[in-house]
Amino acid sequence: MFQKINIGSLPKGQRNTICDVPGVKVGHVTLSDGDCQTGVTAITTHNENAFNLRTRAASHVFNGFGKSVGLVQVEELGELETPILLTNTLSVGAVSEGLIQHTLAETPDIDFVMGTINPVVFECNDAFLNKISALYVRPNHALEAISAVSEEFEQGAVGAGRGMSCYGLKGGIGSASRQVKLGNKEYHVGALVLSNMGRMPDFTLAGRHIGPQIEEKLARDESGPEKGSIIMIVGTDLPLSERQLKRVARRTSVGLARTGSFLGHGSGDIALAFTTADPVDIKSRKRTHSVEQMDERRIDRVFRAAAEATEEAIVNSMLNAERVTGRDGNTRYALGDFGELMGDANE
Repeated sequence: MFQKINIGSLPKGQRNTICDVPGVKVGHVTLSDGDCQTGVTAITTHNENAFNLRTRAASHVFNGFGKSVGLVQVEELGELETPILLTNTLSVGAVSEGLIQHTLAETPDIDFVMGTINPVVFECNDAFLNKISALYVRPNHALEAISAVSEEFEQGAVGAGRGMSCYGLKGGIGSASRQVKLGNKEYHVGALVLSNMGRMPDFTLAGRHIGPQIEEKLARDESGPEKGSIIMIVGTDLPLSERQLKRVARRTSVGLARTGSFLGHGSGDIALAFTTADPVDIKSRKRTHSVEQMDERRIDRVFRAAAEATEEAIVNSMLNAERVTGRDGNTRYALGDFGELMGDANE
């Protein structure tokens, strides 16, 4: 669909998703029935035990109108010890419970040795299309999403993105990737977003400000305050330190701004970046560790890759979403419903 839309200048990965990063997989559970329009999305960073072999990571909160869990410890230790799960705002507790159950089943000695787990769960508010107070998402849905992870996954109105809105249209799950060469080796930077933000009049598609045209086509005023959120996950196999990952996480705001968002007062805008390079083996008995780190003077291309992949992931979350009608008959049109306004986005 709309293959002429190109964003940025760096080469895309083979799949053009976050799963171009070796070892990364994504899975969904989608709940769609009347006023139930919601779900869970899971991201796993490698095929080993996530608790015992931890992924280096860093997060950045651009605007803190969010209810995520696990970020305090990620900020302190620079590690992920569970998969990353996405859902709606009022289901964070249920999904956290499911993620804890998964980790305990995978690593039963936690109960005797560690006694603690740091589940990482992000959220956006899908209440326009989903009766969020009904608490449709339960712990078992988190387990099902983790069990469904694959290198191939759907985008758009699926999983946690089922009930989300983006620039007054249908949003949801989107992903994209870029290739980055370091010496003679090819690496990847991939982004996955849960898009639920923006005002229609601000929407910009690959440099074309088409939001006002869509607003005119719908014949309704969409000029209210920006209320929504976006979760932006960046994965890479580049050897980056936790401090460098935080710098990469911040560059997602460049891609977000290019689509028209200004990170409004009521928006929860959060990014997390991780690398699959040099995982942390907590069972190691070594007293010191040697860790490879990218020369910071070469990092500009990584910043560009994160910005481009994030922008395209947001666009892909909209291009791959269909029109959805949910609670109280509320409807979000899809970007594809306005194909005649898009044309070639590179014109």
